[in-house]
Amino acid sequence: MSTFLYRLGKSAYSKPWYFLAAWIVILGVVGALLGANGINSSSEMKIEGTESQKVLDKLAAELPAAAGGQASVAFTAPDGERLDTPERVALIQKAINDVYSMDYIINPAELAAEAAAAAAAQAGAADPAEAGQAAAANPAAAGQAAAADPAAAGQAAPYGPLMANGVPVPGVMLSADGSIALFQFQFTVQQTSLPSSVPDNVIKAVTAVEQAGSGITAIPSDSLKSTPSIGSTEAVGVVVAAVVLFITLGSVVAAGLPLITALLGVAISVGGAFALSNLIQMNDITPILAVMIGLAVGIDYSLFIVNRQRRLILDEKLSAREAASRAVGTAGSAVFFAGLTVIIALCGMLVIGIGFLSTMALVAAVSVLVNVLLALTLLPALLGLVGERICTAKARTKKAASGNNAHHGFSHRWANATVKYRWVIIILVVLVLGTAAIPVTKMELGIPSGASANLDTPARQSYDIISKGFGEGFNGPLLLVAEPKNPSGKISLETLGKLVQGLQMHDNVTLVSPMGVNATGDIAIISLIPKTGPTDTETRELVQELRDPASSLASGNELTLGVTGFTAINIDMSSKLSDAFPVYIGIIVILSLIILLLVFRSVIVPIKATVGFILSVLATFGLTTAVYQWGWLHSLFGFDTGGPLLSFMPILVTGILYGLAMDYQVFLVSSMREAYVHGRHGKESVVHGYDLASRVVLAAGIIMVSVFAGFIFAPDAMIKQIGFALAFGILIDAFIIRMTLVPAVMAVFGDKAWWLPKWLDRLLPNLDVEGDKLIAKLHAEGGDTK
Repeated sequence: MSTFLYRLGKSAYSKPWYFLAAWIVILGVVGALLGANGINSSSEMKIEGTESQKVLDKLAAELPAAAGGQASVAFTAPDGERLDTPERVALIQKAINDVYSMDYIINPAELAAEAAAAAAAQAGAADPAEAGQAAAANPAAAGQAAAADPAAAGQAAPYGPLMANGVPVPGVMLSADGSIALFQFQFTVQQTSLPSSVPDNVIKAVTAVEQAGSGITAIPSDSLKSTPSIGSTEAVGVVVAAVVLFITLGSVVAAGLPLITALLGVAISVGGAFALSNLIQMNDITPILAVMIGLAVGIDYSLFIVNRQRRLILDEKLSAREAASRAVGTAGSAVFFAGLTVIIALCGMLVIGIGFLSTMALVAAVSVLVNVLLALTLLPALLGLVGERICTAKARTKKAASGNNAHHGFSHRWANATVKYRWVIIILVVLVLGTAAIPVTKMELGIPSGASANLDTPARQSYDIISKGFGEGFNGPLLLVAEPKNPSGKISLETLGKLVQGLQMHDNVTLVSPMGVNATGDIAIISLIPKTGPTDTETRELVQELRDPASSLASGNELTLGVTGFTAINIDMSSKLSDAFPVYIGIIVILSLIILLLVFRSVIVPIKATVGFILSVLATFGLTTAVYQWGWLHSLFGFDTGGPLLSFMPILVTGILYGLAMDYQVFLVSSMREAYVHGRHGKESVVHGYDLASRVVLAAGIIMVSVFAGFIFAPDAMIKQIGFALAFGILIDAFIIRMTLVPAVMAVFGDKAWWLPKWLDRLLPNLDVEGDKLIAKLHAEGGDTK
């Protein structure tokens, strides 16, 4: 491998314009495809096979209109005033009518007509007048039910319909003090399938009530929000990376090369993902994730190669051409296997079988692959254009003056300290990270809702206003689907009435509203509002109770109850991902042992690296739970209220952190192995290898932490959590595990760390990551340095 990469690097250095032109052509093709196909992404995070998705699929087949998503708008009056004045009611009613007239919006009048037809068919009525009578007799068909009124169930009603000339405005409720009106409506399809113009038109229609002098404020719900964005804070991470590169590499030219390759890698990988977004369903977060990873690994991989080239020039007095070729052959080998590790870790998510997560993993993996290829081909071509200017005269003079004492600075003293106090450090690291991991036992997964949005956002304002006027449950209605247990049975009006009454009497139910039945009378749709919020434990327990086939509601009425809706979908998604997490961790551990066994040809090193990774990832999730779920230091990280952690975050972050952690493992420990292979033994090989690699690993860690930390202050709560987990995960793994724990543990084992059974040594291929065979071959050939 090292010999092949050496030749590739020399070819790219000698003929830079060929390689540069090739990458420019690739960028042009991506741009052309992007211009031709456009961008198409959605917020959908569907998991096939879950209970809520099965119910949605059935509705889509039997009652397509009822399978659509739900949204709401809250109207508020000035303090101390009411909304039910004639002028304000007229404005609200006009806005409601405008919304109902739009495509993709269910009109209650049309739904009532369909329900009436279904009731007529069930009652055997052929005359439209008889159909109307049947509908009136059928609470499900007419959309009315005495038992659906909280007052009828022995509860005080804190709200009522908004009246216009004595007639209720369809779909609108008024709070008890008249200051808040809630308009709830349903789309004919899920929000993810809506044209982007539909939510925009809804928002435009409802905000039209905010006319001069009306005093009304319209606040759309979180489900009408725009696509998640990353804001501008990620640029701060790039600026910090540029400063670190300049300090590490000593010149603007050298520091600029990793930035150029990383930005080009992001442009090609993210642009390519967008260009194919019409062919593959891509979540809104996917390209943002690719930007995060692409920037981080793109800068780091190029940094490793440029730093090795400069070291060969300054330490061994090689020409820039020969140093670049050897850097690609040696550090490039480490880059290749480090990148391969990240790619394998990401692709391991495909085993879980969750569509949107697989797409995220593939796009991120392609981003890593592109950056690896750029580091091995474009970077040496750019180095060829720079030539000997990669090292300034000042750097050469400084190196000549420092002589052999160059590696006896802080890193040398730190390495000696970790070796000397190895047992104290090992115990201390385990205790500190073990303590940080304790909150993991209380970690709750879900999809962040308006309840955890910042106080000044429309999503949070809508959530709080609805909760104040009607209760938290109105922010997350459930959709129930009732079917007879007997496949040939029908749902009678009496059975439906008993079901509605039983549901309304549940302790955690605020409102039950029958929505209709299908034409054959074997499926009934019911809207149910819990008392508790969408992410509350009590709501999750309610969903489980409703689905229980042995419950009195189901068995007593000979029915099967299915539950769906945004809240139920999120509950199922969190449960599915929680179950998949241990499986994925097992996959990661096995991969770690196999890959590191191949790279380091050692039994102890892979085990040590895997244990260290498990420690760091548990501590990372512990800190993330304490901050984003419990709300610790919330003001420092730019959010107001804690809530559940993003349901797919643990799996996603584990895969990324594993790959990046193994990057540092490869670069640091391969340097120690290189020292061992070249004749140093025991503690000396640990200290010498640490001296050579620690500076660049330290710089790479700071760069990655800076890039990921830039996303912590993004507007979207999901991106905040991912950015925090990745930033602190790298901080823990790079600085506590790799830079502190690894040399301590390596010193404990000494030369035994490289032990490998002879029979296994014969079976394993020699990947020559350290480039030992390459150097021997070059020396045998005369070692061209020109």
